[in-house]
Amino acid sequence: MEHQAKSIRPFVGSKDFETSRSFYRDLGFEETILTRNLSVFKTGPTAFYLQDAYVKDWIDNTMIFMEVDDVDRYWNELNALQLPAKYETVKLSTVRVEDWGKECFLHDPAGILWHFGQFN
Repeated sequence: MEHQAKSIRPFVGSKDFETSRSFYRDLGFEETILTRNLSVFKTGPTAFYLQDAYVKDWIDNTMIFMEVDDVDRYWNELNALQLPAKYETVKLSTVRVEDWGKECFLHDPAGILWHFGQFN
């Protein structure tokens, strides 16, 4: 089967929809409201849907990997946003070097784990 996909957009949940919407706008994503409980967030060709839906087991097991061009620069920009100070449950890790490249981690307000990585 040959895929000729143009994009892939995961659906992610939120514990507090308004807080998560604010968080992702602060993170630099552009929001388009689709319905009262669904928005799409975009940056360049990358996008995801944020839902006003919370299922603890689902949220606790959601991870998203976003490839960036320079993890060190990206981490510095993330750190400058001071998201953990603004959002109580948000956590930002330092950059880790792995065999395949580098990455840092950011937990969103609901606990979704974002991996921001750069391949060798």
